[in-house]
Amino acid sequence: MERIVTPYGRHSTAAEVVAGTDLSGRRAVVTGGASGIGLETARALAGAGAQVTVTAQDSNADEAAYDIATSTGNPEVRGASLELTDVSSIRAFVDAWTGPLHILVNNAGVMALPELRRTPDGWEVQFAVNHLGHYLLAVGLRDALTRAGGARIVSVSSSAHHLSPVVFEDIHYLHREYHPRLAYAQAKTAVALFAVGAAARWADRAITANAVNPGAIATGLQQYIGGDLGVRADLQKSPQQGAATSVLVASSPLLDGVTGRYFNDCAEATPVTVLPTDDAELASSVSYHAIDPEQADRLWWACAEMVG
Repeated sequence: MERIVTPYGRHSTAAEVVAGTDLSGRRAVVTGGASGIGLETARALAGAGAQVTVTAQDSNADEAAYDIATSTGNPEVRGASLELTDVSSIRAFVDAWTGPLHILVNNAGVMALPELRRTPDGWEVQFAVNHLGHYLLAVGLRDALTRAGGARIVSVSSSAHHLSPVVFEDIHYLHREYHPRLAYAQAKTAVALFAVGAAARWADRAITANAVNPGAIATGLQQYIGGDLGVRADLQKSPQQGAATSVLVASSPLLDGVTGRYFNDCAEATPVTVLPTDDAELASSVSYHAIDPEQADRLWWACAEMVG
């Protein structure tokens, strides 16, 4: 397949990539939309006319929704509680949803928790928040996405995925030594593989699913690593720039029908099989272990078993 490029790039903002696109009548959910790039993603979609639901695990969702509605002049923005480590919370959100869903941005995440933590179901928390909770959410909303007649799912991954495949033999660190950054890397690989798996399963429902790497942005995500972005200054982005690729994949007519791909800097990533040593190459590429259809299929069934 030919690599997809667009007129936008590393320094484009979310507002720039959605300019001229009318999302009136479309409904969107942005998880983790109360801060960081999630907030800017939700703001850009609302600014283009979409009805946006911002989710968070606390009352910050309502505050963010008010901020977005005020700044965009779009009253169709609301907050909703969603705890991605809690199966009952996810199912309650799904059960409460009515009507079609046109855009699902699986954006919420946690990074490099310093100590091993588990959910009540025994899942390692980084895997649960970044991937497994979103898997359950998307599967639960599948019929709503189908009713939209051309829905899009955006899975927010990271260049950290290069550092680890999904270790199927011990996903939840039951036997191997816990490593904060490698646990994050594994989870972000899973996020990318979800897009491949959903694309293969839901094409006949007119649902597209793609993964994105937002880039290096200073947000609360880095709280456990001292705010260290780990890349040189010219590759770092503002939250508005970091949201651009998510918004592009969620809304642009340039990507109608495109599915199962991985994007960064508003273009499709270049697949690699060896860990890049250069920051720029790391930021613009995707490891094959994160887009391998066989690994995606294996992960899908493993997650189905985990969530029952």
